[in-house]
Amino acid sequence: MLANIIGSIFLFGGLFFFLVGTIGILRFPDVLTRVHSAAKCDTLGAFLCLIGLIIFNGFNILSLKLLLVLVFIWVTNPTATHLIGKAEYFKNKLLNK
Repeated sequence: MLANIIGSIFLFGGLFFFLVGTIGILRFPDVLTRVHSAAKCDTLGAFLCLIGLIIFNGFNILSLKLLLVLVFIWVTNPTATHLIGKAEYFKNKLLNK
């Protein structure tokens, strides 16, 4: 019972951050602020949702797989965001010369 409540709190927290990130993507004016919103909210939202699923499921082999997915997201999402921001910076630098 307690695991269901805590898991639900994590899942709803993750969904909240996904919603905030989506609103940020739609509302922010330029690429760099949109990328920032997407990266921060997606990473935190995925973290909270996956932790909630681990709590719901208990500790078993599926939980280890979810942790592996979580580590993969932690590595790839900031890297991809950095590369998108860097590409936008160099595009603006080349166009303004």
